[in-house]
Amino acid sequence: MALKQVIIVRQDLKLPKGKLASQCSHASVEAVLKSNRDVVDDWRKEGMKKSILKVKNLNELLSYERIAKNYRLKNALIKDAAKTFLKEPKITCLAIGPSDEMKIDKITGKLKLL
Repeated sequence: MALKQVIIVRQDLKLPKGKLASQCSHASVEAVLKSNRDVVDDWRKEGMKKSILKVKNLNELLSYERIAKNYRLKNALIKDAAKTFLKEPKITCLAIGPSDEMKIDKITGKLKLL
């Protein structure tokens, strides 16, 4: 079984590249910390495949979180603390996996790469 992780980011926030990178990093780490150690070890051995995908807004992002939960996939929703770019705390991104690539693709396969 091939493993991967996806990180889905909101486009409506128009985050600068550095802020976007840090939010994606938070999401990836948080999802890994929630994951089964054996799955993480296997994913690391496979090269830690991940894709960064985009959605239009918060509602779309939250719909993917609900679907991931329904599929019982480990996920991490990230809320920025608003200490730098954003003026108030906002949910910025969602990581799903690492998990079975085919399961993740069933959910996120139609999303476009960032």
